Parts: sequence; structure tokens; C-alpha cells
Amino acid sequence: MIKTVAIIGGGPAGLAAAEILTQDAGLAVTVYDAMPSVGRKFLMAGKGGLNLTHSEPMARFLPRYGARAGVLAPLVEAFDPAALRAWADGLGVATFVGSSGRVFPAEMKAAPLLRGWVRRLKAAGVQFRTRHRWTEWDGTGLVFETPEGEATVMPDATILAMGGGSWPSLGSDGRWVPVLHSAGVEIAPLRSANCGFDVGWSDHFRERFAGQPVKAITAWVGDMPHRRGECMITDGGIEGGVVYALSAPLRDLIESHGTADLMLDLAPGLTAAEVTAAVTRPRGKASLATHLRKSAGIEGVKAGLLREMLTAEEMASENHLARAIKALPLRLKAARPMAEVISTAGGVRFEGLDENLMIRTRPGVFCAGEMLDWEAPTGGYLLTACFASGRAAGSGVLRWLVGH
Repeated sequence: MIKTVAIIGGGPAGLAAAEILTQDAGLAVTVYDAMPSVGRKFLMAGKGGLNLTHSEPMARFLPRYGARAGVLAPLVEAFDPAALRAWADGLGVATFVGSSGRVFPAEMKAAPLLRGWVRRLKAAGVQFRTRHRWTEWDGTGLVFETPEGEATVMPDATILAMGGGSWPSLGSDGRWVPVLHSAGVEIAPLRSANCGFDVGWSDHFRERFAGQPVKAITAWVGDMPHRRGECMITDGGIEGGVVYALSAPLRDLIESHGTADLMLDLAPGLTAAEVTAAVTRPRGKASLATHLRKSAGIEGVKAGLLREMLTAEEMASENHLARAIKALPLRLKAARPMAEVISTAGGVRFEGLDENLMIRTRPGVFCAGEMLDWEAPTGGYLLTACFASGRAAGSGVLRWLVGH
């Protein structure tokens, strides 16, 4: 007898689960998605070059998942970066390792991979139902809003892979939270992750520097390891690579203390002693701006940041100015709203799931992807865990329904 599986969510986690389920010819698999087409956030992630995974050793890879590294480790080890690259190659999409260790498709695009993936799933018998938004459970049935009206399906097993709360226009809107909460599912509140932050610039600084990158800096929070890279000045604050890498501790500090200080080294190529020597060197008739540019390479937006964050007295003190160049505290006031961020933290708690990612209080219902309670920085870690958890949920369904 054919058994049916409903997968709600057509992102990487849901599609990865569907692929595992096609291994059993006795299952009829249908992917439901609220959007007109599947994989919309996946396609958006690939607009600047799809970062599939990272090439670093697993000893460094797994700790990127922070507090959830232990629970995600067996999932990721079962479908690690090497396996992900081999999988992409099987779809005819070659990959390469960039200078940062990140792994990208050779064409740097998500669309060819997604097209090939969906085509292969359809050939394996997977059905797709788009514009189907799941709204509630009717007993054991799934109720969907569709263009033709309300519809109810009664699958033998269900995989929920609806994403977090970022980019709601692409489908990840977090509207599943109250539905699961009312059903007694343990959920950690959704929060912004891999996000920018509000600073509250002066009008002068914002008008002059918004949209400009701050290159070649080192950033850190408290006694955490320093991160080298760059960031971007926005109308209201700051975003970009080094900020995203530190967004979790910064967000947590803001939630607990109201503000957080992001420390910036504006001259990472110079030691503190070298900066002090450069700044305190007699400048004659040269202006302070000219002196900083010639002696320490501080100009443009970096010089603007110093003037924005320091008082006139602090700028006039050579020793204070030198210290600020090597450790400038940038006070952050709030994380950007979830609708604007790359990903979200929080979601269905692993404590409420069994080892197969099945909800303990809802037998036959499994969870995967970003809607689970974990977070990771950008760099391929997000997509890797989505693929891995989707495949784990699919394997869980196979064990639940057919015992393998």
C-alpha cells in the first residue's frame, strides 16, 4: 500500500528531505509551498554568488553552530561539505573553493542548481503544490489555503521545513510559530541573526558616508576572537561580513544590557606602538586629517568614524586618538528587524524532538531546516545544516513509515 508524505516548505531542507524519500518507491511525496515557486530564498541567497558550504576541517566547521554544535554534529557529519559538493556535481554543477575557503558553484548562481534539482525530483515522482499555505491542523489533517479555497490532506507523515522569520516576501515569514505553539510544540522565540545593527549616526556622518564600505578592519566583542574583514555604513548603522560574524553575541548583549559595543581596529596592519608613534609624530602645519592619512593611513570613512565617536577633546589628545584607532568602541543600539536579516535564531527546540527530528508530542511530524532552534554565521554553514537536517528528517520518516 502506498503511503503519503507531505513536505511543507520548498527550500533546501524540504527538497533535501524529498530526495531522501524518493529512495523508497512505496512512498508518494508531495512538496507544498506558499509561494508561486519553490526555493525563492535559496535563489536570493545566490544573487551575490551562492555560498553552498565551507572547506575548513570539521574540527573548525562544527563549532560554528555554537550551543547547538553537539546536536547538529551527527546530522552534518552524515552529509558533510564533501558530500554536499559531490551531490552538486551529480546535478552537473561543479563547485570550487574560494580564497576564503568558502565553496561556490562554478557559475556562482543558484538557479541552474535549483532547476536541475527540481527536475530530478519530479522525474523521481515528487509532486509539487505551490500557492498552498499551511494554516492549521484539523485533527491529523493538514489544512491549506489555496487559490481554489481551503483544502485538507491526510498524509501518513509530515515534514515541516518552512524556514525562519527572515525575508517574509520570499516565504520565510514565521507564521507557523503560533500554529505549532498552540499544538504544544516547544519553540524558542525567533530572533534576528546575521544582521546589521542600529547606531544612530549624526546627520553629517550619515549624509557623507552612508553606503560606503569600511575596508581592512578587525572587529571583536569583549574577549571573543577578533574577526578581520570589512563592513558597510548604512543610513542608521552598520552591516556586512565582520558584523554578521559577531551578530549573535552583539544581539544577546543588546537584549540583556540595552546596548553593545562593537570594537574596531581601524589599522590592523600596524601595532599599537606603531600607531602611537605615527600619531604623536610632529605634524607641523599639516591638518589633523592630512597627518592621520599620511602617518597611519586613516582617511575617508575611517577618519569619519573617529570624529563621529570621539569628543573634540578626545580627538585633540594624541594618545587617546591612537588608542581609538586600534580599539574604537562603536555603540550599537538595536538589531535590525527580522524581515531584513539573512537568517533567524530560535525555532522548534531540539529538546522537543526525538533523534529522528520527530516532534515527541506529534507522532509522524518531523521538522528540518531554519525553523529548528539553531543559528550559524554566513560562510556556507547555514545552507549546510539546512541540507543536512532535511536529509535527516527524510531518513527519520523512512524509519517511521517503513523501518529503514
